[in-house]
Amino acid sequence: MRKNQHTIYGINGSAAVLASKNYKIIDVFIQSGSPAERDGSITKALGYHGGHIKFIKPTLFKTKFGKWRTQGVVVTFSGQIEQPIPSFKSQSGNIGLLVLDRIEDPQNLGQIIRTAECAGITGIIIPKHESCGVTDTVIQVSQGAFTQMPIYQVNNLNQTISNLKDEDFWVIAMENSLKAKDWHKVDYSGKILIIVGSEGRGIKKLLLDKSDFKATIPMEGKTNSLNVSAAVSAVTFERLRQISS
Repeated sequence: MRKNQHTIYGINGSAAVLASKNYKIIDVFIQSGSPAERDGSITKALGYHGGHIKFIKPTLFKTKFGKWRTQGVVVTFSGQIEQPIPSFKSQSGNIGLLVLDRIEDPQNLGQIIRTAECAGITGIIIPKHESCGVTDTVIQVSQGAFTQMPIYQVNNLNQTISNLKDEDFWVIAMENSLKAKDWHKVDYSGKILIIVGSEGRGIKKLLLDKSDFKATIPMEGKTNSLNVSAAVSAVTFERLRQISS
């Protein structure tokens, strides 16, 4: 597959890509008589891409795409998903950026993108290295949320955080430590960066040292590590609750 070419399966993700003006549609494969053929969100979006649609009989469609859960629709498209981070210096109000340090599991990254979009996060920052990047698995798990969520890829997280602090961002690191506040006692209003690290290695010390506050999610069970996407969900929806009050 060519660079920046992707494939997405299923009604929600396909409809999001077809409705977006940011990507070039290469092919739209629809199984004849499938739920996708009857789905309003798909048929509405298809009006813009008539020349790319290929209706396929069920037996052939199953042969071609049978190992994926497709709901009868597959879309191949091209375009750059990751983008350079802009300046937020002239902006004010509630701006929430999520910084992902060493998140290498595509399932986690896809779920984080989906959660962050639902919770009103402004954008996600990922490093060019030590990250899984936006793969087809990430795209699939995000269920189309990647089309609405800016994903900023940077060369140096440490420098990026320093630059954003100069633009009046406060930095909150999710960290299990005695000095950390319970996650719901932290103020998430205004311009904030929320740093989360991988489940195995956590946040780099270099980035932790940049934080103004540390937040933790207390746990009662015997497992001492919460899935990173679950932690992101708790924190981002707490932020949404606070800024919506």
